[in-house]
Amino acid sequence: MKFWVDAWDPAYGTSPDQEPLGAAETGADAAVEIAPDRWHPVPAPVVPPPEVVHFVDGVRRVDAHMWIDSGDGAVAGVAASYAAGVVSCRAGEARADRIDVRRGLFTPATGVPDLRLAQVTYEVQKADSDDDLRLSNALQNAMADAEAEVALRARTGPDDLLVLDGPLGRRGQLAWVLGMVKTHRSRYLEPPLHALVAELAPGERTPVFRLGADWTRCSWYLRLPCRPGAPWAGVVRVECPDLDLDGVLELAALSQTVLPRYASVEHKDPRAPQNLYPIGGLERLLRRRLGDRLLLERALRRAAADLVPA
Repeated sequence: MKFWVDAWDPAYGTSPDQEPLGAAETGADAAVEIAPDRWHPVPAPVVPPPEVVHFVDGVRRVDAHMWIDSGDGAVAGVAASYAAGVVSCRAGEARADRIDVRRGLFTPATGVPDLRLAQVTYEVQKADSDDDLRLSNALQNAMADAEAEVALRARTGPDDLLVLDGPLGRRGQLAWVLGMVKTHRSRYLEPPLHALVAELAPGERTPVFRLGADWTRCSWYLRLPCRPGAPWAGVVRVECPDLDLDGVLELAALSQTVLPRYASVEHKDPRAPQNLYPIGGLERLLRRRLGDRLLLERALRRAAADLVPA
């Protein structure tokens, strides 16, 4: 095997232009909890919080874009570092219980061995294609799998609540879990229902709706405590697996009890209130654990220069 490290900064992608793929999912079944013509803001119920809440997050970073030749011609790949971790909150204590740092060499090339450097090893991970989007998806899926693994190891009982940063995706097989989406790039609801989101008060949510174009899950919008501002200020979209209605409503009520308690404030976090305190702290810790990208890129360039073709 031969490989070369692309000269472009990893922050800009590979040097050839790539065709973007994929489209945003739209459409929803709004009649899960109540009929769409009866939709109204749902106030926060009085329910006891779970004894333990595990906040799960992951970070990813491309260390270098590469060209890899395993005998059938050069194809693109990325050497990346990614990490997953859990902050467990119980009885007034928050602790980072699990941290897992991994390195991967993502490429569609066949017959490629793991890339072993002096201090680290980039394990080969199969990608569907060598365009930027597919390589990025392979890295994202690997990180999601790592998040699911650390979440399972952190859970101490069936009543522990898991809160995942971002949509559930490949992590949706977990039990008693919420996914929290901080940014809103797709419009799922019809205009009259979509407009209801702007009317939510802190702690209120929309009724539950079901999403299912790619994979089925239940969802709702929730406004976290925040300073009055833009119509969607402090709004997150929460997801859970497609359970029976009682289970979904129980998780929706828990989201109204748990998530506002951990909402950040503007003078401490520029992404407040959506970037919850445990998630923000965990993200900073994980990024430190990834190591120095420039040192890793230098090691990759040295390995490429020293490699003797078979």
